[in-house]
Amino acid sequence: MQQAMPQDMPQDMPQNSNHTRLLEPIALRSLACPNRVFMAPLTRQRAQQPGDIPGELQAEHYAQRASYGLLITEATQISPEGKGYPQTPGVYSEAQIAGWKLVTDRVHAAGGRIFCQLWHVGRVSHVAHQPDGQPPVAPVAARSKGYVSIRHADGRRERVEASMPRALETHEMARVIGDFAHAVSCAKAAGFDGVEVHAANSYLINQFLSGSLNQRDDAWGGSIENRMRLLMHVVDVAGEAFSYERVGVRLSPMGSANDLPHHHDDEALMERVAEELGKRRLSYLHLFNHYWGKDGWNGHFSERLAREMKARFNGPIVLNGYGADVAAAERDIEAGLGDAIAFGRLAISNPDLPERFAENAELAPWDDTTFYGDCARGYNDYPRMAAAR
Repeated sequence: MQQAMPQDMPQDMPQNSNHTRLLEPIALRSLACPNRVFMAPLTRQRAQQPGDIPGELQAEHYAQRASYGLLITEATQISPEGKGYPQTPGVYSEAQIAGWKLVTDRVHAAGGRIFCQLWHVGRVSHVAHQPDGQPPVAPVAARSKGYVSIRHADGRRERVEASMPRALETHEMARVIGDFAHAVSCAKAAGFDGVEVHAANSYLINQFLSGSLNQRDDAWGGSIENRMRLLMHVVDVAGEAFSYERVGVRLSPMGSANDLPHHHDDEALMERVAEELGKRRLSYLHLFNHYWGKDGWNGHFSERLAREMKARFNGPIVLNGYGADVAAAERDIEAGLGDAIAFGRLAISNPDLPERFAENAELAPWDDTTFYGDCARGYNDYPRMAAAR
């Protein structure tokens, strides 16, 4: 999950300058995209209840943004066990497939392309979200210091500490991979153009990658090779269903949310992951937090690591984490750090962001009080340029 990251609304949104590179077409292996302005995955907590089902609200939301080079859906749980926040959609039931089919049909009719981001939160959850109130699962039985939200019967939302997880047993790993495989098949049935595997932001796959957390003594932890194992299995089942050229992976190599501390071999692991994913010729590698906050392994952004990962992957790199700093995003493309930019908060308030870039138009500010909710307000009511004028 990349939440919409509440913060004070910017006083002065940037005026656009020369967006030539952002508006150039790009080929994600076998998928041609008309521009390099992508929509980042953004959790908005508006799925229909019961059942965590997307519907008409989401269909309108994504279709409004069909001019983006690629739409990446909000983080979408692969199973009931994978849920960590209220009203987030799933992609494992027949009702959810039907709901997402509304979305993909509407996006395709508007000329767009859309990937589904596959999500298992692991230990960043609460017993209120887990089947039968069971504890969340994780590589090891170590509680996250992160917070999640729960929703009470009266509709009130509350921010609470994550629950104490239990460690996945070795024999359960095949089930977890099977849950990912089932979600991939559901995403394909729903008409998505591809999937993005969420391996960032301290959720389950990132937890397995983490050298500071994953000290398992079986084949799924400890060494770099073992910590990569879950990600590679998930990528392989996705590649078998969609073809590797329609599979992306999201990583947070410059640090993560929800307390996964730095480990001495984390950079070496990220380089190895980029190389192994590159061998599979994935659609793209999506790097979160490579710039945002400049809070990398040593408290600053590592350009060396960014360039090394790009070289080893040897394919399209999508960068994310700029907020409203479009100039920084453009500089990083010009500097060769990446090939496309996934905009988050700007995508919330600018459904026609590529058109605004093309016309050098003013960018609309977002309203962080409506990032999460139950209705179209703050979701589908941001006007396009012509309406705003």
